[in-house]
Amino acid sequence: MRCTLHFHAMSESDPHQDSEPPDPPDPNQDSMFGDAPSGSKSGIVPTYQVLARKYRPSNFSDLIGQEPMVHTLTNAFASARIAHAFMLTGVRGVGKTTTARLLARALNYQSDKVDGPSMQLDPPGVHCAEISASRHMDVMEMDAASHTGIADIREILDGVRYAPVSARYKVYIIDEVHMLSKQAFNALLKTLEEPPPHAIFILATTEIRKVPVTILSRCQRFDLSRVDPPAMAKHLANICTLERREVSEQGLHLIAKASEGSVRDALSILDQALVQADDGASVSPEEIRIMLGLADRTRVLGLLALVMKSDAPAALIELRQQYDLGADPLVIFNDLLDHCHQITRTRALGDAADLTEYGPGADQVRGLASDLSMGQLSRTWQMLLKATSEIRIAPDPLAAAEMALIRLCVASDLPSPEAAAKLLVGGAEGQAAPASKPAPSTKGAPSASSAAQVREPVASQTAQSAPNDGPRMQVQGNLEMVTSPQMVVAPEEQPEERPETDQNRFEDLLAFLEDKREVEVLSQLERYVRLVSYQPGAITFAPEGQVPEKLPAELSGQLQNITGRRWLINMDSRAQGADTIAQVRKRANEQDRKNVLADPSVQAILEVFPKAKIIRVFDPRTDGPQDEDTL
Repeated sequence: MRCTLHFHAMSESDPHQDSEPPDPPDPNQDSMFGDAPSGSKSGIVPTYQVLARKYRPSNFSDLIGQEPMVHTLTNAFASARIAHAFMLTGVRGVGKTTTARLLARALNYQSDKVDGPSMQLDPPGVHCAEISASRHMDVMEMDAASHTGIADIREILDGVRYAPVSARYKVYIIDEVHMLSKQAFNALLKTLEEPPPHAIFILATTEIRKVPVTILSRCQRFDLSRVDPPAMAKHLANICTLERREVSEQGLHLIAKASEGSVRDALSILDQALVQADDGASVSPEEIRIMLGLADRTRVLGLLALVMKSDAPAALIELRQQYDLGADPLVIFNDLLDHCHQITRTRALGDAADLTEYGPGADQVRGLASDLSMGQLSRTWQMLLKATSEIRIAPDPLAAAEMALIRLCVASDLPSPEAAAKLLVGGAEGQAAPASKPAPSTKGAPSASSAAQVREPVASQTAQSAPNDGPRMQVQGNLEMVTSPQMVVAPEEQPEERPETDQNRFEDLLAFLEDKREVEVLSQLERYVRLVSYQPGAITFAPEGQVPEKLPAELSGQLQNITGRRWLINMDSRAQGADTIAQVRKRANEQDRKNVLADPSVQAILEVFPKAKIIRVFDPRTDGPQDEDTL
């Protein structure tokens, strides 16, 4: 049985027509995918296209600041050595996604004269428009930030084995690839290493350290660098010319610096800056500075000069005035850090320092560089660096900034570190001749002749003291002197400085590691090693307790990195080694505690304070002097 279907247009006499026929299309009206004209019946205002989208690079020559990557890719395409997987990394807004789309266009480039992969994308090829609009069937883009699971990767893997529909290659662009789950990465590994000849993967990420090394080893990596301020300012000036708008050169430099090397951020800030001026007038630096919450760099340099003169009242007034004008305290201190850095560089480089960005203020920078020493500048840098972190977390940033300025003023009034060192050396030389005997002091360890005299005042004082906070603090302070195993440390008994290469004994190796503050390997040697034999470069030990299986290999590698020599570490479970350093130290501490408890002075103290207990026994030879509130 055959059935025929007839299609006909409804007319005014059609009884099944419910409404009037539509109006004929307006020849002045845009397509359904375009913006509605301002005079359309719908009244929809055309959507403004932001500069970051309007001036997205359409070919590799438009990429700014990425010349090394473009040069490498150009040579690879020319020699037909095209990788099957690319990894693009860099900060936000430097062009990772744009580069991925340009690569997809280059791989599938086809025109009347060229039918093969090409880095020359002008004129646009057959597939260029659809790839740029992200609607080509053979170029798939996936945002890994919202598709993190293994199911999303399986969809890619299921389709990767099929040949492309119309293009030369099937290109898979995975943005923010570091957001994929561990299972998704594992599922991608094999295909990423040996994809079909018609498939190419392009991965992009801002967190390259979060990408597994197994993924990185299968990709050709390109690090997209930040765009430096001069190149960024030149790029912004070209866009202003195309937009027929005028922004001052200084204002463009402010935008370039605020963008921190991100082209997208720079264009977004420029978009906001262009609407600051009225009736299309020129945008001034002051308007951009107010918009960004920046301070006048010339005034900030003057603020630094006031601080270095210890003029705290004037510095606080200047800070308040800049804050009232809209400057952020954190931004002010970031500028102070920048000025301090430039002054220090000028101090080190002299006339070779480039201060063109300061303009007329270059003379003031050179003047501060000649007046301040390198020690003062280094001290100021450290204090400013600490102040910025305090301002960032402070509930009142302005109050934190004022307190930091006061500290800087006080510090700048002190002698420079060089002058202080000379004063100390001069004072020591002046006092060396008459000081034939050490002067008595109430701080530190007492002398040997007065060791016996110390105990009697302590015992008499504890018998007469009432159990309140004042006497107790005094008792605890004096308790430190009587609880030490030995009371005297003569200057000649101080350990001599040991050269770093002296490791003839196991104890020398431990002391060397302690001097280098290699806590991890030192702890392993003290806890697990029962020494059987030792030679410089070779250790044989019996294990103590639950020893990690890879401990010998780890110790060998760590000691080689620290000492610079090869170490042969052997673990013999059947050998009878000596006690570990931790065991020896524990026995010594227990013996010290017994000796202290047997001391008559300590017994007298414990009788007066029955609830008191010995927390720790200090040895002045190794622990040094302690504060009174340590015990």
